[in-house]
Amino acid sequence: MNVAILSASRKVWLVQAFQRALVAIDGGRVWALDCDRYAVALHTADAAEFSPRSDAPEYLDWLLDWCGREGISLVVPTRDAELALLAGAAERFLRAGVRVVVSPAGGIALCRDKRRFGEFCRARGFATPAELTAEAVTAFPVFVKPRCGQAGLGTQRIGSEEELRGRGFDPEREILQEFVADPEFTIDVFVDWEGRLISAVPRERVRVVDGESVVGRTVRDDELAEAAGRLALALGLRAHATVQAFRGPGRIRFIEVNPRFGGGAALGFAAGCPTPEWLVRLARGEVLEPRVGQYTTGLWMFRHTTDLFRREVTANEAAGAPGFDPWPIDPNSERIRS
Repeated sequence: MNVAILSASRKVWLVQAFQRALVAIDGGRVWALDCDRYAVALHTADAAEFSPRSDAPEYLDWLLDWCGREGISLVVPTRDAELALLAGAAERFLRAGVRVVVSPAGGIALCRDKRRFGEFCRARGFATPAELTAEAVTAFPVFVKPRCGQAGLGTQRIGSEEELRGRGFDPEREILQEFVADPEFTIDVFVDWEGRLISAVPRERVRVVDGESVVGRTVRDDELAEAAGRLALALGLRAHATVQAFRGPGRIRFIEVNPRFGGGAALGFAAGCPTPEWLVRLARGEVLEPRVGQYTTGLWMFRHTTDLFRREVTANEAAGAPGFDPWPIDPNSERIRS
């Protein structure tokens, strides 16, 4: 089986997780795709290809044709901006024998629009931080975030009325909320294609950089896991999703849901819920047994950067110097390695 990771960027951990999954089952290759020739994941996959941007008119036709040429069975989107596009084309890909790892479009739209997400949650009994209007704020601090944002961009803690007035607030594009000081958790949830909850692994976001957990630990919190699983099912999500929530004494308040692999998802893999392997098994026609509650608690993750070296060579030059993999510099080359 061959797997394609879209917008692979720096997601080396995800490429490696699918490589381990294929080795554990029946082999195959993991392809990394990106429109940026400097994306490091292109150099760590079994093979890599430059792709058009996902907003290019020809993108879907190109991707479907490429999947057919390379025998791809599983396509894994990783970026919010491409989820809705691929959800709309998922049936077309499936008819061609390619499973796109994406939730239905309706659930993706709810997760993308954080105001609609909050309204959806509250209407179904899932608590969220209270949404405020600028005129109704009586206590500070408060919290401002984009209505449709990602990676923590545009979020800000506002400490006073003067700061709020000086900053300004756009109620159409932004959300104003009460500031919550409770610890923040992510729950990695996995739902199979039939809508059965397979796992829910809570982890504390001990340290967060640019919206991604860089230090975290798994915890035993059955109430939090159960609530996150119910929310994912209510949204109609499938495959891997990351549910974020504040957890205080006797209370859970949901922040957002990302219907894709999150940056700290590798902690859940290591704790005993290897969802990339489960996706490969589902693609092979296997049926998964639910594993809710079956994971290692007290497991810490410390994420870090590392260096990768490639020797620059021309397209006609032989293999690089010993100890270095060659990197073709032909600007017309679509493929880095195969």
